[in-house]
Amino acid sequence: MPNMLRLPKLRRFLAWFIDFALVLAAASALAVLTFHRISALVTDVPDLATRGGWDILTSRGDVIDASEGFGLSLWHKVVRDVEQAFGLLVVATFLYQWAALALTGCTVGKALLGLKVTPSPPRRAALRAAVTTTADVAVYALACILLVEGEFALSVLVWAVAVVIFFLNALPVLSPSRRSLADRLAGTAVTGLGLSMPGATPPTRTF
Repeated sequence: MPNMLRLPKLRRFLAWFIDFALVLAAASALAVLTFHRISALVTDVPDLATRGGWDILTSRGDVIDASEGFGLSLWHKVVRDVEQAFGLLVVATFLYQWAALALTGCTVGKALLGLKVTPSPPRRAALRAAVTTTADVAVYALACILLVEGEFALSVLVWAVAVVIFFLNALPVLSPSRRSLADRLAGTAVTGLGLSMPGATPPTRTF
């Protein structure tokens, strides 16, 4: 543990990994919830079938169009549930980042690794949270939504953009200033207590 604490880049990565693991946990919970919502549509099928049957009866012989409308109605509900799940994930990630930074100056991952974001007033915390959420979750979510909507080519393009944004945010951490794109845009820095000899005052270092 002491040797690990002497490696600021490793600490930053582990802090990010812990926070991202929390995001993945939230994504898993939303996935389970969405699965149950989609499964619940089965109980709504009789209602859809009734409406579909009525459409068939009033279609004046155009049965194909009526049956397509029935299938599309069910599909649109599934797509809506999936898109809502991605939207909730983005909102939850932003609120977690913003609330944690505004209230304590650190997320769970940073707290466990002895790191802190300074300064972190609500406005700067919101901007940093917005950039972090965009880089880690939001653009990927948009790519997945486009895929569900059937926009395969656009989805691949947005996915590529998401990868670029992620590295634009992460790679500056390797620079001497160790400030991510989110830090630079929000005017913040990640700091932590460095190790010191017994009896010495522990210096504050920028990570």
